[in-house]
Amino acid sequence: MAGRYALAILAIGAIGLLAALPLGRLIGAALFSDGTFDLAPLVARVTRGATQRAMFNTLDTAIFGAMLAVVIGAPFAFLVALTDMPARRLQGFMLLLPLMIAPQVTALAYMQLLGPSSALLGTFGLAPAPGTPNPLLGRNGIIALFGVQHAPIVFITLRAGLAALPRDYVEAARAAGAGPWRTLLTVIVPLLRPYFIAALALAFVSGVGNFGIPAFLGMPVGYLTLATLIYQQLASSGPSMLSQVAMLSLLIAAIAIAGIALQVASQSKSGFTIVRGLPAHLSLGRWRWPVSAAGFVLIGAMLVLPMAALVSTSLVPTYGVRLSFDTLTLDNYVEVLVRQAATVRAFTNSFYLSGLAALILACLAVPISLGLARFPHRQNRALHGLLDLPYALPGIVLAIACILLFLRPLPVVGSLYATPWIILVAYLMRFAALALRPVDAALAQMPPQFVEAAAAAGAGGARRLVTIIVPLAAPAAMAGALLVFMSAFNELTVSALLWSSRNETLGVILFSLDEAGLSAQASAIAVVTVMVVVALLLLLDRMASRLPAGVLPWR
Repeated sequence: MAGRYALAILAIGAIGLLAALPLGRLIGAALFSDGTFDLAPLVARVTRGATQRAMFNTLDTAIFGAMLAVVIGAPFAFLVALTDMPARRLQGFMLLLPLMIAPQVTALAYMQLLGPSSALLGTFGLAPAPGTPNPLLGRNGIIALFGVQHAPIVFITLRAGLAALPRDYVEAARAAGAGPWRTLLTVIVPLLRPYFIAALALAFVSGVGNFGIPAFLGMPVGYLTLATLIYQQLASSGPSMLSQVAMLSLLIAAIAIAGIALQVASQSKSGFTIVRGLPAHLSLGRWRWPVSAAGFVLIGAMLVLPMAALVSTSLVPTYGVRLSFDTLTLDNYVEVLVRQAATVRAFTNSFYLSGLAALILACLAVPISLGLARFPHRQNRALHGLLDLPYALPGIVLAIACILLFLRPLPVVGSLYATPWIILVAYLMRFAALALRPVDAALAQMPPQFVEAAAAAGAGGARRLVTIIVPLAAPAAMAGALLVFMSAFNELTVSALLWSSRNETLGVILFSLDEAGLSAQASAIAVVTVMVVVALLLLLDRMASRLPAGVLPWR
């Protein structure tokens, strides 16, 4: 009995520290002045011209980017989940890569693909004329890359809905004489309307909080979103602007929460009433291979060509040089991996901060999941929702909350501001939900007979936890740790505001190198980070047989 209460108290404490405390501090700083509730400063801030322009740009790019993400992701979801298209699992895996690759890497790759100094296009004489503006700079480029970056979110959401779709619906339509396309358009698509709305809402929320793409494509031409406006103001004025940027952060949070509420409301209406059988299946017939080829062409244009441009730029002496056998060099990799102290330090910092966050969350995931399971269903969902908020909300919001929370000295530990530990704590807060999901799924599927048999044999709660539950949940905890490491390894949104001298992370150093005109070295860093992410994704794929269903969305 004491063990049950101990796990529940641990879960409540973890959620309080990782979610409630930072968000509560942000709300207090934005809405209270000298301990008194006061909306006047927030209203004054929102009515400023710069804020309104940034808010309009944020909504504009997020909405149209989400719509483009649906246009890209929905067809792949249908083809991978419903049809006999060849190589569909490989296409699903490749489509998910943009979600795992940091937004700033995506932006850098596309800029180097389409810019006048493109090493890849220059090799074939296809680069735009020198002096031509990069077509991606500004609003349209941000929307285009939001579509590419967030299409995997749409794919995952719609595929979940298609996996839950009973075969009964499709069989009834086919028995009534409807062909495959008519069945798709008149039966399947209408049933998935809640999932479409949820996918659109999730892509919108991701666009609202995206910092890397607007930073690379918007800031050089003065096109600011709320996230880049916060960064610009805090970078120029320092902590003296904290109360002002806290208000902007709360504004971003309010927009994101509205999107999250829409997503939750949509998926709550998505239950199917007919008994579920096998997933619905549509045959493409003679179109199987042409459709598969078209899918690979689209993925190649969205993923392979930009990555090839990134690699090409990393292999030339300086940005703007055409790639050839005479200009081919590995010097940029030697520079960033060996010679340059700042980049070597950034690799070290990112590895140990991401690894330490992954290790801590892997150790905490099982006890927290078990503790949350002690609560009734409604309270369990509420606590899970609170823990999800730091991950669902834009990273810039969490970064401001951490600065507010840790700027002043704390008892015993002192101030964490301008130390690497504030970045570590922010990673723990942001990615706790990501570590918990695989473990929740594993514990939900664990046969209760194992624990009951151990209890009948006289094993106490602690012994059952160590000898039965932890070994069975360990693969899921490891998968969660790998997801945390991948997400934290080259993130920029949180660390852009939290880094300090000698505590740079890879996302920060990549951004700094590109701003300094050292795009070839930035490309070398980006290529290495992509290789690390792909290697970890392949490792997760090899672990698939030991993981609960649904943990790996491409399977």
